[in-house]
Amino acid sequence: MAATAALGRKIVSISSKRQITIPQKFFHALRFDSEAECILKNGELVLRPSRPAPAEDFSEEILAELVAQGLSGEKLLAAFREKRAKVRSAVQTMRNDAAKAAKGEGKYATMADVFEKR
Repeated sequence: MAATAALGRKIVSISSKRQITIPQKFFHALRFDSEAECILKNGELVLRPSRPAPAEDFSEEILAELVAQGLSGEKLLAAFREKRAKVRSAVQTMRNDAAKAAKGEGKYATMADVFEKR
């Protein structure tokens, strides 16, 4: 973090369409890609690179589970890649199912299914 603090401060223009250009040295130092996250916090606008939402990235949980199993080195890396791919696939399946349910298509749970005792 100290390295990014040393980059300093830069005043940027705001276009008539409310657009700004991120100075190149900040863009590269923070590793921006194609999206930025804007957060209003304590009267300030925080602009930072967009990262996967926590609900979509279970990396820490996956690693903790694999380390607890005693894996390390190349075995850890291989197992991590395999589990991460499975999680991504499962999340995508859930998204697809949710989209179908929102359209009234496919099998989905009703409020009664979820909250009524059987």
